[in-house]
Amino acid sequence: MVPRTMMAQQPIRGTAAWRAAALYRPRSLVLWAAPGMAEAPVLAANLAAGGFRGQLHAIGIAQAGLAPAESLAALPAAPDLAVLCLPSEEIEPAMWALAERGCFAAIVPGAAPELGAISARTGVRALGQGSFGLAVPAIGLNATLSHLPPLPGKLALVTQSSALARAVLDWAAAEGLGFSHVIGIGGNATLGFAAALDWLARDPGTGAVLLDLRRIRNRRAFISAARATARTRPVVAIRAGGRALDREGVGDQVMAAALRRAGVLRVEGLEDLLAAAETLARLRPRPGAARGDRIAIVSNGRGIAQLAEDAVIAGGGGVAVLSPAAEAALAALLPGGARPGNPLVLGPEAGPRLAEASAMLATLPEVDAVVALHAPGPANSGEVAAAALTAAAGAGGRGRVAPVLVGWLGQATAGPQRQALTAAGLAVFATPEAAVRGALHLAEDRRNRAAAAELPPRAVLDIAPDQAAVRRIFAAARAGGRLALTEEEALGVLAAYGLPTMPGRRAAGPEEAADAAALLGFPAVVKLLSADLPHKSEVGGVRLGLTSPEAVRQAAAAMLQRVAERRPEARIAGLLVQRQAGRALELRLRLGEDPMFGPWIGFGQGGTTADLLGDEAFDLPPLNLALARQLIARSRAAQLLAGFRDWPPANPEAVAEALVRLSQLAVDFPEIATLSVNPLFADAEGVLAADAYLTLRPAGARGELAIAPYPAELAGWFRGKGGAELLVRPIRPEDAAAHAEAFRRLSAEDVRWRFFSPLKEMSPALVARLTQIDYDREMAFVAIRKRDGAPEEILGVARLIREPNSPAAEFAVVVAPEMKHQGLGRHLMQRIIAWGRAEGVERVLGHVLADNAPMLGFVRSLGFTLKRSPEEEEVYEAVLELAPP
Repeated sequence: MVPRTMMAQQPIRGTAAWRAAALYRPRSLVLWAAPGMAEAPVLAANLAAGGFRGQLHAIGIAQAGLAPAESLAALPAAPDLAVLCLPSEEIEPAMWALAERGCFAAIVPGAAPELGAISARTGVRALGQGSFGLAVPAIGLNATLSHLPPLPGKLALVTQSSALARAVLDWAAAEGLGFSHVIGIGGNATLGFAAALDWLARDPGTGAVLLDLRRIRNRRAFISAARATARTRPVVAIRAGGRALDREGVGDQVMAAALRRAGVLRVEGLEDLLAAAETLARLRPRPGAARGDRIAIVSNGRGIAQLAEDAVIAGGGGVAVLSPAAEAALAALLPGGARPGNPLVLGPEAGPRLAEASAMLATLPEVDAVVALHAPGPANSGEVAAAALTAAAGAGGRGRVAPVLVGWLGQATAGPQRQALTAAGLAVFATPEAAVRGALHLAEDRRNRAAAAELPPRAVLDIAPDQAAVRRIFAAARAGGRLALTEEEALGVLAAYGLPTMPGRRAAGPEEAADAAALLGFPAVVKLLSADLPHKSEVGGVRLGLTSPEAVRQAAAAMLQRVAERRPEARIAGLLVQRQAGRALELRLRLGEDPMFGPWIGFGQGGTTADLLGDEAFDLPPLNLALARQLIARSRAAQLLAGFRDWPPANPEAVAEALVRLSQLAVDFPEIATLSVNPLFADAEGVLAADAYLTLRPAGARGELAIAPYPAELAGWFRGKGGAELLVRPIRPEDAAAHAEAFRRLSAEDVRWRFFSPLKEMSPALVARLTQIDYDREMAFVAIRKRDGAPEEILGVARLIREPNSPAAEFAVVVAPEMKHQGLGRHLMQRIIAWGRAEGVERVLGHVLADNAPMLGFVRSLGFTLKRSPEEEEVYEAVLELAPP
């Protein structure tokens, strides 16, 4: 059994999939306009000139090429798509009329307050309000407000801004770049980014996606759709106005973290967006090409080569170091007396040697990208060089070839040459810096998408938290009318999740504090216990380095007097006495909430100056150890963990484990609003939380994660007929090695039946795809045999994959040879079907090879109906209709 794409199947009329096809691949369209609507003439002209292959009608406006209709009822059939150029008060009646006529997809270019509510009432899903419109050049559809017709091509643009859409289309027309789709979601009231990405992820005509992000309405759906799209093609995002709205300097970094987790390339500014579009639309790196950022520069002038070199270094890239053999080969292309190196400067008379050198550099294993630069030179030299580069691009190459990006400087003579190079399909830029940015974008896109599909190590942190203790602490705070916990309570929450905390004793006053310090040892620390003082040091609520009971007594008394004078309203629950930690690195761990992407995790240097240091890297829960290590590596604190001058190295694994425990706490208790652990002491022995502050959300409020967490609650046990006892649980990324090993144990016949081909080995990309699943979209249950002192074994897998906006899901199941005839396959299928039913799946289907008699009998026994596939005679389609839960 193998899941196959269901995109080619005809969607069932009335389903969400049918409605998506009606929007993005309509066969009929009506423009419904009212007098005086400014958008109507532009849309009518664009529709008429687009060459749409379906039926076009117009209500309320006359336009050659659009068949007139007096009303919606007068149309010969229900249109697939309607464009509503109507006053805002007429939008809802029009959408009710569309629903009654059987049209459930619309574009609303104008104002339409509460369009989301109108859509929910009528069932008509719409792009808008304020939509730029929709263009699908491959079918001649141009229902946009564009001033230029989009050319057909491989780029898709999903935008909220009409002005940005026009700017991108204008630039693309000059560059000769075309689009598979232009989707203006406007205010994304009903049809937003997730719906557009779900469609584009399955569109074979889309090679790369550009996103203009302002507001995400459904964080979970967006991340899920973006991850699915970025698995198969580059996705680039820009966010205008993010920093202006981000007063605390966190939200923009959280968005960057969210996009990174989804495998999306985030760029800064329109110029970078266009550079990324130029690069990704034209360059098709060959399989096996390197994924680094080692850039080789070749130029006909030293000055522009040095500008490019500076841009590589400033952008965090690497200047490729050429091998002696490569330099010897390149020396033949240099003018007399010149020495080879990187940058490679060929002189103003470079001519065709610029193309020769670029081609040679692109084949070197130490080079990941080539930036070829040309400044105007003597007469005809530019034309000769451009012709040579064009010829080299047309010749292509075999094997591993690094991409070549061209920086063609100048305008009077260089402008026409640049256009000729662009027409030849090269990625061409007007400045050295822009060409370098394009190369760095390519490298970053590869890194992001590779990281999203990276195979984590087998090790899994086994967290066994005391959730009951946490619930008791939270209940006590709420019973006391508090949403903020005291430091003692917050440290208790951390301890319940296995995060080591500094031992301490509570004291009611100075005398008890002195006694507590004598028991714990010196030097001692005394702190105020107050849920009203998140930053106790600001009011003198922390004293360090106390070396005697008398010093503790005096410090405690002075502290209580000071806070009574400065913050008389603060509720004081007593004092906390701890032994002072030795010399260790101070770190800070945080949980917070972003309005767009929900709960986030921050990590960086700690201490009282943490906010001034500005060292904080961000990610989204849930985290595993691999993701936690990557989060640490993005901070400056990572360098300190490795040791610096007289600071000894700390234990980075202990820090990573602390982050994973914090992440699990956020997953298990979405009622947590904020949590700060500062300082978290780190040394060679491990970590120790010395201070913490935690606040809760109001009763009933919960934080929704942007990424679906691991559904550990679905785990259970299976006992086979032969007595084998196996753990059956959802698959997780750390199962990659075990999954690959399970494949190797399958017989050749089982492999052919499972994958419909004689697959010899699963590629790392396929293993990642099968183990790093999106629990919002699919499920895979694995049967695990645990062995003392040995890695876990996978003895069976069943999976169910749901297509977005579809009531159907495809299944696959396979068990190890030794577990056949023990009931494991039936148990796995029952588990996966039960999950699908609970998730609203109405139909489970799959494909079985006609010679796979055991599987045909097995699915028939589960209630599936079988019929020959109309496309493939040797394949049966198996279908099971599910009753609602």
